[in-house]
Amino acid sequence: MTKLARQIASDAAPGWRLALQRLHLHVPTGNFATGLDLVDAIGALAEAADHHPDIDLRYGSVHIALSSHDAGGITDRDIALAGQIDALLAERGLTPSHEDVTVVEIAIDALDIDAIRPFWAAVLGWPDDADELVDPATSGPTVWFQQMDQPQPQRNRIHLDVTVAHDEADARVAAALAAGGTLVNGNRAPAFWILADPEGNEACICTWQNRE
Repeated sequence: MTKLARQIASDAAPGWRLALQRLHLHVPTGNFATGLDLVDAIGALAEAADHHPDIDLRYGSVHIALSSHDAGGITDRDIALAGQIDALLAERGLTPSHEDVTVVEIAIDALDIDAIRPFWAAVLGWPDDADELVDPATSGPTVWFQQMDQPQPQRNRIHLDVTVAHDEADARVAAALAAGGTLVNGNRAPAFWILADPEGNEACICTWQNRE
């Protein structure tokens, strides 16, 4: 299966929007029952095609993302399934909302990417097996690392809050420290621990406990 060029993929599925190597469709449904019916119908098409999209069902909306993981992008299989899903929307009188298609990535600037990437994999609890860190559940944003050519002397002005189950927090903190991180402040634990990677970029491991 051959990956399609971006322009070709976009032109072949005009009702969808291309973002980060995937075709996206955000569909307002107005209520949960309508969304569930749409998801069930898409599921039947996906099973018949043996090609399965990522689907996010919320009260009032459904978000669908299509790509061929084995090809690393959009293929004819995605275009075909996109067309079938378009037909389902037409049958149900549903109109996609393109302005609601937003895909977020997090970029962390670094002088030594190999030194800090294990810390962020440990903090997030995601595999550290590629240049990017990708949530195995596909619900979180991708984290990638941008090479810097000189240090930034000022304190970083953005950090990540990573909320975990209360009984997972100690292990997550320990994994981050073992991966080269430092404990900046643990005075508010178990509400949160402030950690930093080897270059000083910060993250908080958070739980529901001891919150005011």
